[in-house]
Amino acid sequence: MSDDRSPFAVKDCALIALATGKKAHTLNELRDALYAITTDSIYYHFWGGLLHPRFEERQYNNDFASWVRHALHDSTLAERLAVIDPTTLSDAEQLRSELIELLEVRLDEAPFLAWVRAVKPFEFIRSQIVVFATDRAIHEPRHLAELLPQLSTSAIFYHFIDARRRSPHNEDDFRAWLVGFAEHDALRHRLAGVDPYFVPLTELRQQLSDIFADYFGLAEAAHGHVG
Repeated sequence: MSDDRSPFAVKDCALIALATGKKAHTLNELRDALYAITTDSIYYHFWGGLLHPRFEERQYNNDFASWVRHALHDSTLAERLAVIDPTTLSDAEQLRSELIELLEVRLDEAPFLAWVRAVKPFEFIRSQIVVFATDRAIHEPRHLAELLPQLSTSAIFYHFIDARRRSPHNEDDFRAWLVGFAEHDALRHRLAGVDPYFVPLTELRQQLSDIFADYFGLAEAAHGHVG
């Protein structure tokens, strides 16, 4: 292994939810608030549900779609919001623009919705990520294949999802590390095809484990998960 191949330092995290004090009671208020709300809040309302599972059904993956459906009872807009995939957008500002555009189109279609009052307000929450170091450091990609099934779901979130907003190339930590191993470009390509948004973290962990296990010819991906 060449000197520039630094070890992969495994980390874990927690996503802390913090109240902003901002609420929206109508679609008009939601649209107006979205112009000014922090990107950390938009991030939380799209990704927070993965680390903080809700008890209700998850047909509507982001909080905006869920609120529009259950508090405003507008299934048309809820379905449009629900299909937004944040991984296909370059950053949170583009995500903000997409949300506002969908709301404005719907308000043009049905102007009365601007004043329909929701049965409960949308409460804007912002997120703060807390990162924890672990004693695990990986030196070879094959060893990462052996470790992946044992990683906590929050570690998967940190390295495969949150990493994208830390990377100038919108890239997860696994692919970023594998750049130092040119012989494994095919593995990087396979990881790039994984969309982490529409699956629970446990399923995402299994997808990644299966990709690594198949690539390195391991008998099977381990199924002994940590929460």
